[in-house]
Amino acid sequence: MRKQLPLLLCVFALFVAAIVFLVLRPPRLGLDLRGGSVITLQAKPNPAQGIPTITPSILAEVRGVVERRLNGLGVAEIVVQTSGDDRIVVQLPGVNSPAQAEQVLGKTAQLEFRPQKRGTEAEFRARLQERQLLTLELADPNLAPEKKADLTAKLEKNKQAILDLFEPIGLRGDLLVNAQATNDGTQWGVSLQFNKEGGELFAKASAQVAGTGRSLGAFLDGELVTAPVVDAKYADTGITGGRAFISGSFTVESATNLAIQLRSGALPVPLEVIENRSVGATLGADSIKQSIWAGLGGIVLVVVFMVIYYRLLGVIASGALLVYAVLAIGLFTALGGVLTLPGIAGFILSLGTAVDANILIFERMKEELRAGKTLYRAVESGFDRAWSSILDGNLTTLIACAALFFLGVGLVKGFAVTLSIGVVLSMFTAITLTRALLLGVITIPQCRQPQYFGVETIATRPQSPMHEPRQTTT
Repeated sequence: MRKQLPLLLCVFALFVAAIVFLVLRPPRLGLDLRGGSVITLQAKPNPAQGIPTITPSILAEVRGVVERRLNGLGVAEIVVQTSGDDRIVVQLPGVNSPAQAEQVLGKTAQLEFRPQKRGTEAEFRARLQERQLLTLELADPNLAPEKKADLTAKLEKNKQAILDLFEPIGLRGDLLVNAQATNDGTQWGVSLQFNKEGGELFAKASAQVAGTGRSLGAFLDGELVTAPVVDAKYADTGITGGRAFISGSFTVESATNLAIQLRSGALPVPLEVIENRSVGATLGADSIKQSIWAGLGGIVLVVVFMVIYYRLLGVIASGALLVYAVLAIGLFTALGGVLTLPGIAGFILSLGTAVDANILIFERMKEELRAGKTLYRAVESGFDRAWSSILDGNLTTLIACAALFFLGVGLVKGFAVTLSIGVVLSMFTAITLTRALLLGVITIPQCRQPQYFGVETIATRPQSPMHEPRQTTT
Protein backbone atom coordinates (compact mmCIF):
# COMPACT_ATOMS: atom_id res chain seq x y z
CA MET A 1 0.00 0.00 0.00
CA ARG A 2 2.87 2.35 0.77
CA LYS A 3 4.21 2.11 -2.77
CA GLN A 4 0.89 3.31 -4.19
CA LEU A 5 0.41 6.07 -1.63
CA PRO A 6 2.27 8.88 -3.52
CA LEU A 7 0.23 8.28 -6.68
CA LEU A 8 -3.05 8.09 -4.75
CA LEU A 9 -2.22 11.32 -2.92
CA CYS A 10 -1.42 13.02 -6.23
CA VAL A 11 -4.74 11.94 -7.76
CA PHE A 12 -6.58 12.94 -4.60
CA ALA A 13 -4.95 16.38 -4.75
CA LEU A 14 -6.11 16.76 -8.37
CA PHE A 15 -9.60 15.66 -7.33
CA VAL A 16 -9.81 18.23 -4.52
CA ALA A 17 -8.33 20.95 -6.75
CA ALA A 18 -10.95 20.22 -9.43
CA ILE A 19 -13.77 20.49 -6.88
CA VAL A 20 -12.45 23.79 -5.52
CA PHE A 21 -11.99 25.12 -9.06
CA LEU A 22 -15.57 24.19 -10.02
CA VAL A 23 -16.95 25.85 -6.88
CA LEU A 24 -15.05 29.06 -7.58
CA ARG A 25 -15.61 28.97 -11.34
CA PRO A 26 -18.73 27.02 -12.37
CA PRO A 27 -18.97 25.81 -15.99
CA ARG A 28 -20.18 28.43 -18.46
CA LEU A 29 -23.46 27.67 -20.17
CA GLY A 30 -24.06 27.91 -23.89
CA LEU A 31 -26.93 29.50 -25.75
CA ASP A 32 -29.18 26.45 -25.61
CA LEU A 33 -28.92 26.25 -21.81
CA ARG A 34 -28.61 29.88 -20.83
CA GLY A 35 -30.91 31.46 -23.37
CA GLY A 36 -30.05 34.49 -25.46
CA SER A 37 -30.32 35.68 -29.04
CA VAL A 38 -29.34 34.56 -32.51
CA ILE A 39 -28.68 37.20 -35.17
CA THR A 40 -28.23 36.30 -38.84
CA LEU A 41 -26.33 38.85 -40.94
CA GLN A 42 -26.06 39.00 -44.72
CA ALA A 43 -23.02 40.59 -46.35
CA LYS A 44 -23.88 42.81 -49.32
CA PRO A 45 -21.56 43.40 -52.30
CA ASN A 46 -20.05 46.87 -52.55
CA PRO A 47 -19.02 47.62 -56.16
CA ALA A 48 -18.01 51.16 -55.18
CA GLN A 49 -15.20 49.69 -53.08
CA GLY A 50 -14.27 47.11 -55.73
CA ILE A 51 -16.24 44.23 -54.17
CA PRO A 52 -18.77 43.06 -56.79
CA THR A 53 -19.27 39.69 -55.07
CA ILE A 54 -18.80 38.24 -51.61
CA THR A 55 -15.84 35.85 -51.68
CA PRO A 56 -14.88 33.41 -48.87
CA SER A 57 -11.89 35.60 -47.90
CA ILE A 58 -14.07 38.72 -47.62
CA LEU A 59 -16.64 36.80 -45.57
CA ALA A 60 -13.85 35.67 -43.22
CA GLU A 61 -12.71 39.27 -42.80
CA VAL A 62 -16.26 40.39 -42.03
CA ARG A 63 -16.54 37.59 -39.48
CA GLY A 64 -13.39 38.91 -37.77
CA VAL A 65 -14.87 42.42 -37.63
CA VAL A 66 -18.09 41.08 -36.07
CA GLU A 67 -16.16 39.20 -33.39
CA ARG A 68 -14.11 42.25 -32.46
CA ARG A 69 -17.18 44.46 -32.33
CA LEU A 70 -19.04 42.10 -30.01
CA ASN A 71 -16.03 41.75 -27.73
CA GLY A 72 -15.89 45.51 -27.59
CA LEU A 73 -19.48 45.48 -26.33
CA GLY A 74 -18.43 43.16 -23.49
CA VAL A 75 -20.58 40.27 -24.73
CA ALA A 76 -19.04 37.06 -23.39
CA GLU A 77 -19.05 33.54 -24.83
CA ILE A 78 -20.18 34.58 -28.30
CA VAL A 79 -20.24 32.19 -31.24
CA VAL A 80 -19.74 33.68 -34.71
CA GLN A 81 -20.01 31.33 -37.70
CA THR A 82 -20.20 31.74 -41.45
CA SER A 83 -23.24 30.21 -43.14
CA GLY A 84 -23.49 29.72 -46.87
CA ASP A 85 -21.76 32.10 -49.25
CA ASP A 86 -22.71 35.44 -47.71
CA ARG A 87 -24.21 34.97 -44.25
CA ILE A 88 -22.90 35.13 -40.70
CA VAL A 89 -24.74 33.66 -37.71
CA VAL A 90 -24.05 35.26 -34.32
CA GLN A 91 -25.07 33.55 -31.06
CA LEU A 92 -25.23 35.78 -27.98
CA PRO A 93 -25.74 33.73 -24.79
CA GLY A 94 -27.47 35.66 -22.03
CA VAL A 95 -28.40 38.60 -24.30
CA ASN A 96 -32.18 38.80 -24.54
CA SER A 97 -32.33 42.40 -25.83
CA PRO A 98 -29.66 42.57 -28.54
CA ALA A 99 -30.79 45.91 -29.99
CA GLN A 100 -27.43 47.54 -29.24
CA ALA A 101 -25.48 44.63 -30.71
CA GLU A 102 -27.68 44.65 -33.82
CA GLN A 103 -27.12 48.38 -34.30
CA VAL A 104 -23.37 48.09 -34.02
CA LEU A 105 -23.18 45.01 -36.26
CA GLY A 106 -24.90 46.87 -39.06
CA LYS A 107 -22.12 49.45 -39.33
CA THR A 108 -19.03 49.10 -41.50
CA ALA A 109 -15.54 49.10 -40.06
CA GLN A 110 -13.55 52.35 -40.17
CA LEU A 111 -9.76 52.20 -40.41
CA GLU A 112 -7.62 55.31 -39.98
CA PHE A 113 -3.88 56.06 -39.78
CA ARG A 114 -2.77 58.97 -37.60
CA PRO A 115 0.68 60.38 -36.73
CA GLN A 116 1.35 60.94 -33.04
CA LYS A 117 1.30 64.53 -31.81
CA ARG A 118 4.41 66.23 -30.46
CA GLY A 119 5.09 66.08 -26.73
CA THR A 120 2.78 63.13 -26.09
CA GLU A 121 5.42 60.41 -25.74
CA ALA A 122 5.22 60.03 -21.95
CA GLU A 123 1.43 60.16 -21.83
CA PHE A 124 1.17 57.63 -24.66
CA ARG A 125 3.30 55.11 -22.76
CA ALA A 126 1.23 55.66 -19.62
CA ARG A 127 -2.03 55.18 -21.52
CA LEU A 128 -0.80 51.93 -23.10
CA GLN A 129 0.16 50.60 -19.68
CA GLU A 130 -3.24 51.63 -18.31
CA ARG A 131 -5.01 49.82 -21.16
CA GLN A 132 -3.01 46.66 -20.51
CA LEU A 133 -3.89 46.67 -16.79
CA LEU A 134 -7.58 47.32 -17.45
CA THR A 135 -7.70 44.51 -20.01
CA LEU A 136 -6.12 42.07 -17.55
CA GLU A 137 -8.61 43.04 -14.83
CA LEU A 138 -11.55 42.60 -17.20
CA ALA A 139 -10.34 39.09 -18.05
CA ASP A 140 -11.10 37.93 -14.49
CA PRO A 141 -14.08 35.51 -14.78
CA ASN A 142 -15.12 36.19 -11.17
CA LEU A 143 -15.44 39.94 -11.68
CA ALA A 144 -18.53 41.49 -10.10
CA PRO A 145 -20.99 43.08 -12.59
CA GLU A 146 -20.66 46.57 -11.10
CA LYS A 147 -16.85 46.33 -11.12
CA LYS A 148 -16.93 45.11 -14.72
CA ALA A 149 -19.10 48.05 -15.76
CA ASP A 150 -16.72 50.47 -14.06
CA LEU A 151 -13.65 48.95 -15.74
CA THR A 152 -15.40 48.94 -19.13
CA ALA A 153 -16.17 52.65 -18.77
CA LYS A 154 -12.54 53.34 -17.86
CA LEU A 155 -11.34 51.32 -20.85
CA GLU A 156 -13.59 53.35 -23.15
CA LYS A 157 -12.15 56.59 -21.75
CA ASN A 158 -8.65 55.20 -22.24
CA LYS A 159 -9.50 54.37 -25.86
CA GLN A 160 -10.60 57.95 -26.52
CA ALA A 161 -7.60 59.39 -24.66
CA ILE A 162 -5.19 57.39 -26.85
CA LEU A 163 -7.04 58.48 -30.00
CA ASP A 164 -6.69 62.14 -28.96
CA LEU A 165 -2.90 61.76 -28.79
CA PHE A 166 -2.80 61.26 -32.58
CA GLU A 167 -3.49 63.85 -35.26
CA PRO A 168 -6.12 63.07 -37.97
CA ILE A 169 -4.85 63.71 -41.51
CA GLY A 170 -7.51 61.93 -43.60
CA LEU A 171 -5.53 58.71 -44.14
CA ARG A 172 -8.50 56.33 -44.01
CA GLY A 173 -8.89 52.63 -44.63
CA ASP A 174 -10.53 53.13 -48.00
CA LEU A 175 -7.15 54.38 -49.29
CA LEU A 176 -5.48 51.09 -48.32
CA VAL A 177 -5.36 48.66 -51.23
CA ASN A 178 -4.02 45.61 -49.39
CA ALA A 179 -2.40 44.38 -46.19
CA GLN A 180 -0.90 40.93 -45.81
CA ALA A 181 1.44 38.97 -43.52
CA THR A 182 4.92 38.87 -45.05
CA ASN A 183 8.31 37.48 -44.15
CA ASP A 184 11.14 39.72 -45.39
CA GLY A 185 13.68 36.93 -44.95
CA THR A 186 14.55 37.70 -41.34
CA GLN A 187 11.24 38.34 -39.56
CA TRP A 188 7.49 38.33 -39.92
CA GLY A 189 5.59 41.57 -40.37
CA VAL A 190 2.72 43.19 -42.25
CA SER A 191 3.17 44.78 -45.67
CA LEU A 192 0.86 47.66 -46.62
CA GLN A 193 -0.10 48.98 -50.04
CA PHE A 194 -1.98 52.29 -50.52
CA ASN A 195 -3.48 53.85 -53.63
CA LYS A 196 -2.00 57.08 -55.04
CA GLU A 197 -3.79 59.43 -52.65
CA GLY A 198 -3.14 57.16 -49.70
CA GLY A 199 0.55 56.84 -50.65
CA GLU A 200 1.00 60.62 -50.61
CA LEU A 201 -0.70 60.99 -47.24
CA PHE A 202 1.26 58.05 -45.82
CA ALA A 203 4.55 59.63 -46.97
CA LYS A 204 3.55 62.88 -45.26
CA ALA A 205 2.54 61.15 -42.03
CA SER A 206 5.63 58.93 -41.88
CA ALA A 207 7.95 61.92 -42.48
CA GLN A 208 6.25 63.76 -39.64
CA VAL A 209 7.18 61.09 -37.04
CA ALA A 210 10.33 59.57 -38.56
CA GLY A 211 13.27 59.52 -36.15
CA THR A 212 11.31 61.26 -33.37
CA GLY A 213 10.34 58.20 -31.36
CA ARG A 214 6.68 58.98 -31.94
CA SER A 215 4.38 56.45 -33.57
CA LEU A 216 2.20 56.17 -36.62
CA GLY A 217 -0.99 54.70 -35.21
CA ALA A 218 -3.49 52.50 -37.00
CA PHE A 219 -6.99 52.79 -35.49
CA LEU A 220 -9.89 50.47 -36.18
CA ASP A 221 -13.22 52.01 -35.13
CA GLY A 222 -11.26 54.46 -32.99
CA GLU A 223 -9.30 51.77 -31.15
CA LEU A 224 -5.53 51.50 -31.53
CA VAL A 225 -4.54 48.33 -33.39
CA THR A 226 -0.81 48.96 -33.83
CA ALA A 227 1.56 51.89 -33.42
CA PRO A 228 4.86 51.32 -35.25
CA VAL A 229 7.72 53.86 -35.22
CA VAL A 230 9.39 55.11 -38.41
CA ASP A 231 13.14 54.98 -39.00
CA ALA A 232 15.03 58.31 -39.07
CA LYS A 233 16.18 57.77 -42.67
CA TYR A 234 12.66 58.64 -43.83
CA ALA A 235 12.65 62.03 -42.05
CA ASP A 236 13.07 64.02 -45.28
CA THR A 237 10.75 62.31 -47.75
CA GLY A 238 8.78 59.86 -45.66
CA ILE A 239 7.98 56.36 -46.90
CA THR A 240 7.16 56.89 -50.54
CA GLY A 241 5.74 54.62 -53.23
CA GLY A 242 2.57 53.79 -51.32
CA ARG A 243 4.17 50.72 -49.73
CA ALA A 244 5.31 50.09 -46.17
CA PHE A 245 6.33 47.20 -43.93
CA ILE A 246 5.36 47.00 -40.25
CA SER A 247 8.02 45.03 -38.39
CA GLY A 248 8.28 44.00 -34.76
CA SER A 249 7.97 40.91 -32.55
CA PHE A 250 5.49 39.24 -34.89
CA THR A 251 4.77 35.55 -35.32
CA VAL A 252 3.11 34.28 -38.46
CA GLU A 253 -0.17 34.09 -36.54
CA SER A 254 -0.02 37.58 -35.02
CA ALA A 255 1.06 39.10 -38.37
CA THR A 256 -1.84 37.36 -40.13
CA ASN A 257 -4.31 38.57 -37.51
CA LEU A 258 -3.10 42.16 -37.82
CA ALA A 259 -3.31 42.00 -41.61
CA ILE A 260 -6.91 40.78 -41.38
CA GLN A 261 -7.74 43.61 -38.97
CA LEU A 262 -6.31 46.19 -41.34
CA ARG A 263 -7.96 44.68 -44.40
CA SER A 264 -11.32 44.49 -42.65
CA GLY A 265 -11.21 48.24 -42.19
CA ALA A 266 -10.00 48.77 -45.75
CA LEU A 267 -12.69 46.59 -47.30
CA PRO A 268 -15.96 47.58 -45.58
CA VAL A 269 -18.91 45.43 -46.57
CA PRO A 270 -22.44 46.47 -45.64
CA LEU A 271 -24.22 44.03 -43.34
CA GLU A 272 -27.96 43.57 -43.21
CA VAL A 273 -29.71 41.93 -40.25
CA ILE A 274 -32.12 39.46 -41.84
CA GLU A 275 -33.10 37.55 -38.69
CA ASN A 276 -33.10 38.27 -34.98
CA ARG A 277 -34.65 35.65 -32.72
CA SER A 278 -34.49 34.88 -29.03
CA VAL A 279 -34.03 31.58 -27.22
CA GLY A 280 -36.00 31.51 -23.98
CA ALA A 281 -34.15 31.03 -20.71
CA THR A 282 -36.97 28.77 -19.43
CA LEU A 283 -36.15 26.22 -22.10
CA GLY A 284 -32.53 26.33 -21.02
CA ALA A 285 -33.41 25.83 -17.34
CA ASP A 286 -35.62 22.82 -18.11
CA SER A 287 -32.92 21.34 -20.31
CA ILE A 288 -30.34 21.71 -17.55
CA LYS A 289 -32.56 19.89 -15.02
CA GLN A 290 -33.33 17.06 -17.41
CA SER A 291 -29.68 16.73 -18.40
CA ILE A 292 -28.55 16.65 -14.76
CA TRP A 293 -31.07 13.92 -13.93
CA ALA A 294 -30.02 12.00 -17.04
CA GLY A 295 -26.36 12.26 -16.05
CA LEU A 296 -27.02 11.19 -12.45
CA GLY A 297 -29.21 8.33 -13.62
CA GLY A 298 -26.54 7.15 -16.03
CA ILE A 299 -23.87 7.23 -13.32
CA VAL A 300 -26.08 5.32 -10.85
CA LEU A 301 -26.93 2.60 -13.38
CA VAL A 302 -23.28 2.14 -14.34
CA VAL A 303 -22.22 1.95 -10.68
CA VAL A 304 -24.95 -0.58 -9.82
CA PHE A 305 -24.02 -2.80 -12.74
CA MET A 306 -20.31 -2.70 -11.95
CA VAL A 307 -20.80 -3.48 -8.25
CA ILE A 308 -23.22 -6.37 -8.87
CA TYR A 309 -21.20 -7.97 -11.65
CA TYR A 310 -17.61 -7.28 -10.57
CA ARG A 311 -18.10 -6.97 -6.77
CA LEU A 312 -14.99 -5.50 -5.15
CA LEU A 313 -13.54 -4.67 -8.54
CA GLY A 314 -16.75 -2.81 -9.35
CA VAL A 315 -16.51 -0.77 -6.16
CA ILE A 316 -12.96 0.27 -7.07
CA ALA A 317 -14.02 1.12 -10.63
CA SER A 318 -16.94 3.20 -9.31
CA GLY A 319 -14.60 5.23 -7.12
CA ALA A 320 -12.35 5.83 -10.10
CA LEU A 321 -15.45 6.82 -12.13
CA LEU A 322 -16.35 9.48 -9.58
CA VAL A 323 -12.84 10.93 -9.75
CA TYR A 324 -12.99 10.77 -13.53
CA ALA A 325 -16.29 12.71 -13.66
CA VAL A 326 -15.01 15.54 -11.47
CA LEU A 327 -11.68 15.77 -13.33
CA ALA A 328 -13.44 15.77 -16.72
CA ILE A 329 -15.78 18.64 -15.83
CA GLY A 330 -12.93 20.56 -14.19
CA LEU A 331 -10.63 20.16 -17.20
CA PHE A 332 -13.38 21.14 -19.64
CA THR A 333 -14.11 24.28 -17.62
CA ALA A 334 -10.41 25.14 -17.27
CA LEU A 335 -9.99 24.94 -21.05
CA GLY A 336 -12.66 27.63 -21.41
CA GLY A 337 -15.34 25.29 -22.71
CA VAL A 338 -18.97 26.39 -22.84
CA LEU A 339 -21.40 23.70 -21.72
CA THR A 340 -24.12 22.96 -24.26
CA LEU A 341 -26.70 20.19 -24.60
CA PRO A 342 -24.58 18.26 -27.13
CA GLY A 343 -21.63 18.75 -24.78
CA ILE A 344 -23.61 17.25 -21.90
CA ALA A 345 -24.62 14.39 -24.19
CA GLY A 346 -20.97 13.77 -24.99
CA PHE A 347 -20.10 13.80 -21.28
CA ILE A 348 -22.89 11.34 -20.39
CA LEU A 349 -21.79 9.07 -23.23
CA SER A 350 -18.21 9.21 -21.98
CA LEU A 351 -19.40 8.08 -18.52
CA GLY A 352 -20.59 4.82 -20.01
CA THR A 353 -17.48 4.30 -22.07
CA ALA A 354 -15.20 5.31 -19.17
CA VAL A 355 -15.61 1.86 -17.61
CA ASP A 356 -14.70 0.05 -20.84
CA ALA A 357 -11.04 0.02 -19.93
CA ASN A 358 -11.81 -1.26 -16.44
CA ILE A 359 -13.97 -4.06 -17.83
CA LEU A 360 -11.20 -5.21 -20.17
CA ILE A 361 -8.69 -5.17 -17.31
CA PHE A 362 -11.00 -7.02 -14.91
CA GLU A 363 -11.80 -9.77 -17.40
CA ARG A 364 -8.10 -10.27 -18.05
CA MET A 365 -7.49 -10.45 -14.31
CA LYS A 366 -10.14 -13.12 -13.85
CA GLU A 367 -8.58 -15.18 -16.63
CA GLU A 368 -5.19 -14.96 -14.93
CA LEU A 369 -6.68 -15.92 -11.55
CA ARG A 370 -8.41 -18.95 -13.04
CA ALA A 371 -5.08 -19.94 -14.57
CA GLY A 372 -3.64 -20.15 -11.05
CA LYS A 373 -1.65 -16.94 -10.81
CA THR A 374 -1.40 -14.98 -7.58
CA LEU A 375 -3.55 -11.92 -7.03
CA TYR A 376 -0.63 -9.54 -7.51
CA ARG A 377 0.51 -11.25 -10.73
CA ALA A 378 -3.06 -11.31 -12.01
CA VAL A 379 -3.42 -7.56 -11.48
CA GLU A 380 -0.14 -6.82 -13.26
CA SER A 381 -0.88 -9.20 -16.13
CA GLY A 382 -4.43 -7.88 -16.46
CA PHE A 383 -3.21 -4.32 -16.99
CA ASP A 384 -0.34 -5.34 -19.28
CA ARG A 385 -2.41 -7.61 -21.53
CA ALA A 386 -5.41 -5.26 -21.74
CA TRP A 387 -3.41 -2.12 -22.53
CA SER A 388 -3.13 -2.70 -26.29
CA SER A 389 -6.89 -3.28 -26.61
CA ILE A 390 -7.65 -0.21 -24.50
CA LEU A 391 -5.32 1.95 -26.58
CA ASP A 392 -6.70 0.76 -29.92
CA GLY A 393 -10.33 1.18 -28.87
CA ASN A 394 -9.84 4.69 -27.54
CA LEU A 395 -7.71 5.81 -30.48
CA THR A 396 -10.52 5.00 -32.90
CA THR A 397 -12.90 7.11 -30.78
CA LEU A 398 -10.41 9.99 -30.69
CA ILE A 399 -10.07 9.81 -34.49
CA ALA A 400 -13.84 10.15 -34.81
CA CYS A 401 -13.78 13.07 -32.35
CA ALA A 402 -11.07 14.78 -34.39
CA ALA A 403 -13.16 14.43 -37.55
CA LEU A 404 -16.21 15.92 -35.79
CA PHE A 405 -14.15 18.79 -34.40
CA PHE A 406 -12.34 19.82 -37.58
CA LEU A 407 -15.18 19.16 -40.02
CA GLY A 408 -18.14 20.08 -37.83
CA VAL A 409 -19.30 23.46 -36.60
CA GLY A 410 -20.80 24.92 -33.47
CA LEU A 411 -22.50 22.43 -31.16
CA VAL A 412 -21.00 19.44 -32.97
CA LYS A 413 -17.56 20.66 -31.95
CA GLY A 414 -18.70 20.89 -28.33
CA PHE A 415 -19.80 17.24 -28.45
CA ALA A 416 -16.42 16.23 -29.92
CA VAL A 417 -14.44 18.14 -27.29
CA THR A 418 -16.31 16.74 -24.29
CA LEU A 419 -16.18 13.19 -25.63
CA SER A 420 -12.44 13.38 -26.41
CA ILE A 421 -11.69 14.79 -22.94
CA GLY A 422 -13.68 11.92 -21.45
CA VAL A 423 -11.83 9.30 -23.49
CA VAL A 424 -8.39 10.62 -22.52
CA LEU A 425 -9.28 10.90 -18.83
CA SER A 426 -10.88 7.46 -18.78
CA MET A 427 -7.57 5.97 -19.93
CA PHE A 428 -5.74 7.99 -17.29
CA THR A 429 -7.98 6.90 -14.42
CA ALA A 430 -8.03 3.25 -15.55
CA ILE A 431 -4.28 2.89 -16.00
CA THR A 432 -3.17 4.93 -12.99
CA LEU A 433 -5.91 5.30 -10.36
CA THR A 434 -7.63 1.92 -10.74
CA ARG A 435 -4.28 0.11 -10.82
CA ALA A 436 -3.02 1.92 -7.72
CA LEU A 437 -6.25 1.22 -5.83
CA LEU A 438 -6.18 -2.46 -6.77
CA LEU A 439 -2.55 -2.94 -5.77
CA GLY A 440 -3.27 -1.20 -2.49
CA VAL A 441 -6.46 -3.17 -1.71
CA ILE A 442 -4.93 -6.61 -2.34
CA THR A 443 -2.40 -5.98 0.43
CA ILE A 444 -5.30 -6.12 2.92
CA PRO A 445 -5.87 -9.79 3.95
CA GLN A 446 -9.63 -9.30 4.46
CA CYS A 447 -9.98 -8.17 0.82
CA ARG A 448 -8.33 -11.25 -0.70
CA GLN A 449 -11.43 -13.47 -0.62
CA PRO A 450 -12.10 -15.23 -3.98
CA GLN A 451 -15.77 -14.24 -4.10
CA TYR A 452 -14.75 -10.56 -4.04
CA PHE A 453 -13.13 -11.03 -7.45
CA GLY A 454 -15.70 -13.31 -9.09
CA VAL A 455 -13.60 -16.50 -9.07
CA GLU A 456 -13.63 -19.71 -7.05
CA THR A 457 -10.04 -19.74 -5.79
CA ILE A 458 -7.05 -17.43 -5.67
CA ALA A 459 -3.43 -18.60 -5.61
CA THR A 460 -1.69 -17.51 -2.44
CA ARG A 461 1.90 -17.83 -3.61
CA PRO A 462 3.64 -17.98 -7.00
CA GLN A 463 4.37 -21.39 -8.44
CA SER A 464 8.04 -22.24 -8.92
CA PRO A 465 9.76 -24.88 -11.03
CA MET A 466 11.46 -26.04 -7.80
CA HIS A 467 8.08 -27.33 -6.55
CA GLU A 468 7.20 -29.27 -9.70
CA PRO A 469 7.43 -33.12 -9.54
CA ARG A 470 10.82 -34.49 -10.54
CA GLN A 471 10.66 -36.38 -13.84
CA THR A 472 12.65 -39.65 -14.08
CA THR A 473 13.26 -42.17 -16.84
CA THR A 474 13.46 -45.89 -16.53
